[in-house]
Parts: sequence; C-alpha cells; structure tokens
Amino acid sequence: MEPVKTPMISNKLYDVIKKLVQLILPAIGTLYFTLAAIWGLPAAEEVVGTLAAIATFGGVTLGLTKASYERSDSRYVGETWVNFGEDGPKRVFNVTADTIDPDKKVLEFKVLK
Repeated sequence: MEPVKTPMISNKLYDVIKKLVQLILPAIGTLYFTLAAIWGLPAAEEVVGTLAAIATFGGVTLGLTKASYERSDSRYVGETWVNFGEDGPKRVFNVTADTIDPDKKVLEFKVLK
C-alpha cells in the first residue's frame, strides 16, 4: 500500500483532541457526577453517559488519525541514505521539510535504499 502523503488532521489539533478525550471530558464527568450526588443536580447519569460517549468517539477518532499519521510521509523531516564503502558506512541526510517545529524533541528521517 502506498503511503499517504498527509495526515488526517494537524499535530496541534491531534494534541487538543487527545487532551480533551483523555483529561478534560473524564474530569468534567467525574466532577459533575460527584457534585450531582452532593447537591442533587439533575440528570447525573445522562450527563456522564453523554460525556463518556463523546470521549469514546474522540478516542476512536484519535486511533484512526494516528494510523493515518503512521502511514503518512508528513512525520519525516527529510530522507537519509546509507552507503557502504571501503571506509565504512556513510550517511547522507537531506532535510526536505519547509519548517521544523522548534518544540519537536525528535526528528524522523525516511530511510531510502
């Protein structure tokens, strides 16, 4: 299968959805359910069930997006070749990305043969 050239969503949107699904929605659901029990707020099960459904849908979306990203070339900042000569291996790196995120901790290069 030919790699996809671009991912489904941007890295920033992925990070926002991930934080929402993994932290914010569960925290809101827990807070509301607890306060509903203490203060008698209405529809605690309905609110928490709705938040859980949204979080689950977001988690599935993240899984599809990550799979798309893993198949894409957009995670690479360039290409590298390794040539074996008499003096041992020689590596050539070619940066093809227009810009590199300064917050990125790891840079990935696609290995070409």
